[in-house]
Amino acid sequence: MAKELPPADDEQEDEMSFLDHLESLRWHILRSLSAIVILMVVAFFSKRLLFHDIILAPSRPDFWTYRLLCKLSVILEQPFLCVEKLSFIIQSRTLTGQFTTHIGVSFVAGLVIAFPYVFWEIWQFVKPGLYPKERSMTRGSVFYVSLLFFMGISFGYWILSPLSINFLANYQIDESIQNEIDLLSYIEMLVMMVLACGLMFQLPMVVLVLAKAGLVTADFLRMYRRHAILIIVVVAAILTPSPDMFSQIIVALPIYMLFEMSILLAARVERQAALDNA
Repeated sequence: MAKELPPADDEQEDEMSFLDHLESLRWHILRSLSAIVILMVVAFFSKRLLFHDIILAPSRPDFWTYRLLCKLSVILEQPFLCVEKLSFIIQSRTLTGQFTTHIGVSFVAGLVIAFPYVFWEIWQFVKPGLYPKERSMTRGSVFYVSLLFFMGISFGYWILSPLSINFLANYQIDESIQNEIDLLSYIEMLVMMVLACGLMFQLPMVVLVLAKAGLVTADFLRMYRRHAILIIVVVAAILTPSPDMFSQIIVALPIYMLFEMSILLAARVERQAALDNA
């Protein structure tokens, strides 16, 4: 009598499905890394644009933000706002410092420019696992996440970084001490602030996801608005080393606007959920 064949192994099918997901994830990662590397190479060969016109621009008094502050100082009759001199010089103190900095900054530039594509690749991996209703609710995520990211990058570069560099460059504990800043120290601070703002501006999208998951409501955010304002003021004071209120207000205002935008998005999610359940 012929031996009966065993039934198909469901666990083996699930394992193959899992391996297929890993293979798909691998290709998404490879394509993302390829885009970053290509743009990194482009940035590497655009040395003057990358460093002289972008990275080192906030270290010079002719930077756009400083010129705008000087115009505001005339309008508001507040001379302290005008930045006429930055009392520091930037030095490279190691033999390989400039070369390794060139490579590192080029990689960061490639990552920033490729961010929309990298997020799109991540989204293409996640989207098939969503229900059709969830896909429709998250339509346009790549566009809005990228828009908020570049808004945060712009805010960090044009507003937060110049205010911090101006204060720290002109701060002295004694007139005999000169500020000779290491190139890596300057770039680390600039990159950290710019990328931190890019991530901070994702607050509305984070609240949107939490609201759709039912973890956050508009009423909850409104109830703790005063607490949020206090936290925003503290964050603005930490991000802006300058002690003057004008700089802190400039930093705190966009963060507060992001919080209010988050409340509106949470309320919109609740209204949409109520209509769907009606």
